[in-house]
Amino acid sequence: MLSITELVEKVRAGERVSDAEALELYRGAPTALLGRLADGVRARKHPARIVTYIIDRNVNYTNVCVARCTFCAFYRAVGSSEGYVLGFDEVFRKIDETIAVGGVQLLLQGGHNPDLPLTWYEDLFRAVKQRYPSFKLHALSPPAVIYLSRLSQLPVPAVIARLMAAGLDSIPGGGAEILVDRVRKLLHCYGKATADEWLDVMRQAHRKGLRTTATMMYGTVETDEERLEHLLRLRALQDETGGFTAFITWSYQPDHTELAGSEATGIEYLRTLAIARIVLDNFDNLQASWVTQGGKVGQLSLAYGANDMGSVMIEENVVRAAGASYCMDEAEIVRNIEDAGFTAKRRNMHYEILGDPMFRERDVPRMLELARAREDGDTSVPDKLVNYPARSRSGKQLRQH
Repeated sequence: MLSITELVEKVRAGERVSDAEALELYRGAPTALLGRLADGVRARKHPARIVTYIIDRNVNYTNVCVARCTFCAFYRAVGSSEGYVLGFDEVFRKIDETIAVGGVQLLLQGGHNPDLPLTWYEDLFRAVKQRYPSFKLHALSPPAVIYLSRLSQLPVPAVIARLMAAGLDSIPGGGAEILVDRVRKLLHCYGKATADEWLDVMRQAHRKGLRTTATMMYGTVETDEERLEHLLRLRALQDETGGFTAFITWSYQPDHTELAGSEATGIEYLRTLAIARIVLDNFDNLQASWVTQGGKVGQLSLAYGANDMGSVMIEENVVRAAGASYCMDEAEIVRNIEDAGFTAKRRNMHYEILGDPMFRERDVPRMLELARAREDGDTSVPDKLVNYPARSRSGKQLRQH
């Protein structure tokens, strides 16, 4: 095994590290050294010192979910009085609000709701595209695609093809957690997608020309070796397809979850981000997770390998349910980027530069708190749901009224 000093020279020479070498660096290199190595990799890939971000909105169309992952504080069981499904008009209103502040896409994710068939998603996507032809839908996740495959009894490639025909533009990397089946079984997310199944959805999407992102949620029950295995599996698929635009990692948020426990430290976040930048040598972009770490650690991420500040978000429900409620609007994101010595630029999902900060071009209202899916106490049920067959008993009863 190479020494830390020899591994440092290997990384600085732009050579690929093995799994054992990555583990040695992750465990043995001082945090500041890991940061300098990751920053060097970032500088080679992005020499112009531009840090990007996207103005979009994170909309969760339903919180009803049958997966029951033990680390999730957001989901509600089928039939719960706190369960909801957004109506199309509600989604349109959220898009209007997003466009008003310069937004270009919706990150659309939700629970595995047995009462929302594939046709509901197709109709929603078509309705969005009909009203907003140039607006982008960055939607679902590999486990959601798998769930729709099972509901519709269609193979995954056919589900992706139908969603693309309806208006799907790209797939976010949700539901990856840790891509090791031992961990997935302990987290109760093995049933929604095995590691191989998650990777294969992305493979099929890339083959159809869709770009996607990749994620990792660490800090639950996994070992250091399993975190590295996750990164190496992503690297191998990227070698094969080249379809990932970016990687995002964040720490498990334990509050209000069945799994409980404690949150990993900010130092551990920075070390994990840095090793990801070193291992994922075929990923151009790494996002800073200010949503879970806060603005200041998000800013520090730019010295540990990140070249992107992610999304202005506008709305967030999942992480908030687990106790984290950080908010940064465009002005604050840009200030963090510029104070760290970088140039801030707006981008789209494909990491194409769209321009300078929107708030400097026109009057954009300040956003000091992230919006919610719905106001508390709103239990309204969309009228159009009666047009879709329900599978759950409570869903069938609801649609008979």
